[in-house]
Amino acid sequence: MTPDMTPALLVTCAIPPELQSVLSAEFTLVTDLPEGMSAEVAVTTSMAGFTEAQMAALRGLKLILCNGTGLEKIDLAAAQARGIRVVNTPDAVTEDTADTAIALTYALLRRTVAADRFVREGRWGPERFGPGRRIKGTRLGVVGLGRIGRRVAERASALEMEVRYHSRSEKPGPWARASSLSELAAWADVLVVTVAGGAETAGLIDAGILSALGPEGWLINIARGSVVDEEALITALQSGAIAGAGLDVFAREPQIDPRFATLETCVLQPHSAAITRETRGDIARTLLEAARAFYGRA
Repeated sequence: MTPDMTPALLVTCAIPPELQSVLSAEFTLVTDLPEGMSAEVAVTTSMAGFTEAQMAALRGLKLILCNGTGLEKIDLAAAQARGIRVVNTPDAVTEDTADTAIALTYALLRRTVAADRFVREGRWGPERFGPGRRIKGTRLGVVGLGRIGRRVAERASALEMEVRYHSRSEKPGPWARASSLSELAAWADVLVVTVAGGAETAGLIDAGILSALGPEGWLINIARGSVVDEEALITALQSGAIAGAGLDVFAREPQIDPRFATLETCVLQPHSAAITRETRGDIARTLLEAARAFYGRA
């Protein structure tokens, strides 16, 4: 506790201003602990994570609040062993992340970004803009039918796209399940990656999957950069082995491989799928409620 008995939350990395504002209205936020002061609650983000060493240094830690869905950078085994609860915000990001998959589908197939560039560069008139692809009837494959994957599938179905998915087990719903990822990639025009990050999915989209997707296929990644073998993806884009890619996430953020910026068949985003006012508000409220409940203020 701080001298005025207001509970202190230890902020271990940069957090969004909306979250900082909401939490600081009811709690004292500190980035360093004065001597003799302990913190029972720490705040982090999915991108920054929380290591076993950090937990060991905070012997009184009982709760980690994580801004974001991904938990692959938080040592969950160490947290469990120490009796530390971890609260993340998967439900808050679902709708806007699913929207982004559809937005990138339009950007690639209807060439939205390319058309904008075409006009801005003064090429309209002297040149003719090339055709895109119709959305209706296009085949969309979802890699991982979890919260976000299901909402992507629902949106795509509403647009009269054909939808299939691949996951480790059969999921309820009207969509057919491909028996393997390579089968799904070979079937799909658009392959949308929605699986969680971590060791189990690292490099899941490799050269073989990209080859199966083929020169008329597009890859969209709204999951984690680690899920895609970026060297294989860049090679496929440079050679025309796939038609293009829409990427919201990268293996090394924000210092992405500079070759991506040279590829006009790519639409690039700064890991912004869930950056909306509504999602930021939902995340802040979720973590505030968890902190309130911990301190008996709910």
